[in-house]
Amino acid sequence: MAAYAPARYADFHILHPLPASLLNRGEDDLPKTLHLGGVVRALASSQSWKRAIRLRLEDDLDEHAARTRMLPLRVADALCAAGWPTDLATFAGSQIVRSATKEGLKTEENRRGITSATLYLPRDVLDDLTDLCTEHRPQLEEALTKETAAQTAQAKGARKKPKPEAVLPTPAVASVIRRRTATINLFGRMLAEVPDAHVDGAVQMAPAFTVHPSSPQPDYFTAVEDWAAPNETGSAHLQTAFFTTGLLYRYATVNLTELTRNLGGDHEQALHLLGLFAEAFIDIMPGAKKTSTAPHTYPHLVHYAIRDRRPVSYADAFERPVKHAPGGGYITPAVTALSQHAGALNRLLGTRRLVGCGYAILHNEPVDHLGTAHAGLDDLTDALTKAAALPAEAAV
Repeated sequence: MAAYAPARYADFHILHPLPASLLNRGEDDLPKTLHLGGVVRALASSQSWKRAIRLRLEDDLDEHAARTRMLPLRVADALCAAGWPTDLATFAGSQIVRSATKEGLKTEENRRGITSATLYLPRDVLDDLTDLCTEHRPQLEEALTKETAAQTAQAKGARKKPKPEAVLPTPAVASVIRRRTATINLFGRMLAEVPDAHVDGAVQMAPAFTVHPSSPQPDYFTAVEDWAAPNETGSAHLQTAFFTTGLLYRYATVNLTELTRNLGGDHEQALHLLGLFAEAFIDIMPGAKKTSTAPHTYPHLVHYAIRDRRPVSYADAFERPVKHAPGGGYITPAVTALSQHAGALNRLLGTRRLVGCGYAILHNEPVDHLGTAHAGLDDLTDALTKAAALPAEAAV
């Protein structure tokens, strides 16, 4: 398969009905909201959805990553578990970040030396880093002895505080930290302190929002005291929680060109990850408040479009809030609004760069302007990966 040029994107558009739920809260512990089109909408941040998708993909691939500032502490813990003295294990953990670059990674010394920046690493790097420490244990022991002596001298009046020196080989430590997983190649990684560790994310995901007005709704609740004193009534806990309801528009796009580049040109692996991402984006929901709301619904409509040159969101289809149907419900008018907007964009932009598109819908009614109708989500996923593999001249 030829390289995508200049860029190829897989756009995903979903209409997803939700009952009472609280997928995402702000710092005030209230559901997140968005002002759009002159009204308040319910909002679920892209970060909350992206994390849930990442964890699913890591389980599917059995390839786990970790976002952490605790790398030096976890290395020290692993070495202690292997029988190292605590002081030597702690020193070795600090040497991992000190030796990662010529200047060392910035750390928070008042917080036991955790890294200032969050690292995004494969989880199994812990084994490689502890093996590296074990290989260089004699050098670490010697360096710890020198540092301890220097600190003792400094405490007795030496003018200059000793500057920690790198003991572990920087190329080896940096190579481990630069390693990637599939989810790192998909979602990217920001790590400016380590050369060549930065990864441009191939996935762009928008916050989900309701296509109609939706304000937080109060839910007053009590928790009964089961072991109350005799002749005592009342509750152990009283509070008002809030939840939201509504029909969400969800949008994400995968830059296949960037993903292929992140994978070293492996087009087949890029298509495989695209299919896995599509399944997860359709299937997964954030887990907040799931035990008290159980909002386990599926999307009503899923639409994909494979485009060359640039992605296209349909969010402005709902800039004007959708009005409910005469008998109630927002799904039917929202599907109509999405269809009409897609048709208007096809007229305005043309279809020269639209490689393929299709949709699947719960009630199996035909929808205009969204491409091929697929009987189910499995068929849709297979079709979109096949369309993504087509050459540019095969645009619809």
